[in-house]
Amino acid sequence: MKSVVFTFFVSCLLLFGCTTSMKYPISDHYDGSHFTNPTQTEKNGFWKTLKLLVSVKFKDWPDWIENKPDSKVHIPLEEDQIAITFINHATVLIQAKGINILTDPVWSKRISPVNWAGPKRSRNPGLSLDELPWIDLVIVSHNHYDHMDMATLKQLNDRFSPVFLVPLGDKKLLLKEGMKHTTELDWWQSFLMKDNVNITFAPTQHQSGRGIFDWFESLWGSYMINIGSKRVYFGGDAAYSSHYLAIKERLGKPDISLLPIGAYEPRWFMKHVHMNPADAVQAHLDLESKHSIGIHFGTFQQVDEAVDDPVKALEMTKEELKLNPDSFIVLQEGVTTIYSIKDLY
Repeated sequence: MKSVVFTFFVSCLLLFGCTTSMKYPISDHYDGSHFTNPTQTEKNGFWKTLKLLVSVKFKDWPDWIENKPDSKVHIPLEEDQIAITFINHATVLIQAKGINILTDPVWSKRISPVNWAGPKRSRNPGLSLDELPWIDLVIVSHNHYDHMDMATLKQLNDRFSPVFLVPLGDKKLLLKEGMKHTTELDWWQSFLMKDNVNITFAPTQHQSGRGIFDWFESLWGSYMINIGSKRVYFGGDAAYSSHYLAIKERLGKPDISLLPIGAYEPRWFMKHVHMNPADAVQAHLDLESKHSIGIHFGTFQQVDEAVDDPVKALEMTKEELKLNPDSFIVLQEGVTTIYSIKDLY
């Protein structure tokens, strides 16, 4: 396994960066050449990353995991309903009447700049591309390979020609691959998809980069999706920080939040980029989310924890805090859960 990690690292060194820094308005998170995290400025640099790659101790994962999907993605929805289908990793199908949205879509075999090395999937996506309903909108949280899977994005573009929303600095990557309906957003900027569908790009604590020389040259973030009076928050990939309180104050309390719970060990490194389940529960509380769903686990072995560690730790945290066990759950890949928003209040 270490040899695979080393090969993956070497392949990254061969890439001279896939983006070139562009000029955007100077802000608390952009200095004219690079983006930063204003609420937590410590970064994992090159040498800390190298230390992680040569010292990671992978726990045993199963060679393959079979899904037990129960898809309802083609069932008509009522006005007050939201359907959530967890597909894999941070890929979620969000459906409401008249709109179908995909988050950070990943259908590739590996999350890597090359197809011969890098983290390999341990299960199929919960839905195949052929099983998807018509996709209107694709939202991408940042340009890491497990969130911006270009091969998948190109297939989605060929099938559906959806609107793509990406962070500042990433639009040209998609335009280069023929995705003409692409809009890039800064934190707190909004995009009106339809009269009753408005999406706002919001902060997260994370970083960006597709090669070794383009770190922090594009932005990262999360999305608040407003569909009529309903709010669905997609947390993307994030470490814990005060931005969750800021999002609640500025954009309101979500009805449903999709929050990352995996790839959090070892903490000396991952605490700057990924939440552990306890952090995710705190984010759920900060947002005052009516209902939260864990994502970003169980498909690709990226770091130290076992395949079921995130779910076990989430359950333990809920018990310790005496939370309603149904307030923050995980969904099985390929299973569609339909929420009547009035029932969440």
